[in-house]
Amino acid sequence: MDVIGSIIFDIFAMLVTLGILVTFHEFGHFWVARKCGVRVEKFSIGFGKPLISWVEKEPAVPGQPPTQFVIAALPLGGYVKMLGEQEQEVPSALKQYAFNQKPLHQRAAIVAAGPVANFLLAIVLYWFMFMNGVSDFAPVVGKILPDSVSAQAGLAYGDEIIAVDGKDTQTWQEVRKKLLDRLGESGTLFLDVRKADSTLNQRLNIPLKAWLLGEKEPDVLGSLGITPIYMDIPPRLGQLEDGGRAETAGLATGDLILSANGTGISSWEQWVNLIRQNPETEMQVNFERNDAVMSTVLRPAVRLDENGMPQLSEDGREQGYIGAGVELPVLPQEMIRHISYSPFSALTQAVRETWDNSVFVLVAIKKMIVGLMSVNNISGPLTIAQIAGDTASDGLEYFVGFLAILSISLGVMNLLPIPVLDGGHLFYYAIEAITRRPLPESIQEIGLRLGILVIAGIMFIAFYNDLNRLF
Repeated sequence: MDVIGSIIFDIFAMLVTLGILVTFHEFGHFWVARKCGVRVEKFSIGFGKPLISWVEKEPAVPGQPPTQFVIAALPLGGYVKMLGEQEQEVPSALKQYAFNQKPLHQRAAIVAAGPVANFLLAIVLYWFMFMNGVSDFAPVVGKILPDSVSAQAGLAYGDEIIAVDGKDTQTWQEVRKKLLDRLGESGTLFLDVRKADSTLNQRLNIPLKAWLLGEKEPDVLGSLGITPIYMDIPPRLGQLEDGGRAETAGLATGDLILSANGTGISSWEQWVNLIRQNPETEMQVNFERNDAVMSTVLRPAVRLDENGMPQLSEDGREQGYIGAGVELPVLPQEMIRHISYSPFSALTQAVRETWDNSVFVLVAIKKMIVGLMSVNNISGPLTIAQIAGDTASDGLEYFVGFLAILSISLGVMNLLPIPVLDGGHLFYYAIEAITRRPLPESIQEIGLRLGILVIAGIMFIAFYNDLNRLF
């Protein structure tokens, strides 16, 4: 897929993703409002100029205008416009259909219905995932950096991580999620491991001190010196490009790279990085072929893009390229885990997963506020577009999982007690329930302005982070 095609696909995936999330969120408000007898004047997906608009054939309330449905140009949200929602004057004949004339519990239910719909969507998505089954690699450890905290704690090649902080882990994804819970913290990380070629379990204590505090893209495994065994790929050459620099230098499929310019090469990642960093630079390469050690001189070419121009790295440098793929090792079947559940068990697991991820989002927000986690982790629409495109390309399981996480994040964010958001309205209603009267409009106006300021600040950070990741 070319660059333009990739961008178009990412944008399409983002529109589908946001369209689903916003539609469910707003439908929650819409459905409960209708059930409470509130007249809904407009249901809009997106903001700005309408692209598509229609009205329902049969009004929900006989004798009243039908609801207008709109798909608008700016897809970053949506709204449900209800009669009496903005405290405007409502004719006496219509007061029974006005939002602001409904009892407090009904108004609160209508406002809360949007985030609740997002949580329900996540549960349904996870339910589908868990019934269909999820696949991942077993959390078996590959290479360990010699001086890392994990090595010092006793973690070794072939150990399987069976629990993190006392919580069971069956896959690397579960390990990563539980490690992410400890970002920015100090204390002791507990890893329960099953030692290689043994049935014995051992608890390892790993000290943490402001762990990965301020990191933009925290590498929870790499910072502990851990490489999963499925990523521990030896530097053995696979298919070679005809006429490429690797073939020209006399290298062949199956050759195991041992060293380059006197530096030992122990992994494919190390080899690739070395090649990329040395375009048009002669390298003395030692390699093993059929149990014999051989040597050659290799000169990586400059990697070119589709237009024949040098393809630059993130720091603006040219990159080396030799035209060689990797020979991937064949992992034993027991290294791959496929986990599926019965319909009832899948539903239970889906509820638990939604709850756990909701708590994680809340804890992450708290850590950002107190400075234990970098605000650079806040993502905007550009990052969402890229991830949506990547997960959609990877397959339905990954896209559904991403959609569920995003739906949970949207639900949690909307429940924060910030004026403008649903949580801000619910906060006002809680005060009204206690004082038996609404907050004065002047105070609500001040809260509205502060809320807009906070949301604008978050959006600015999100867009800034997006641009930083791109450029």
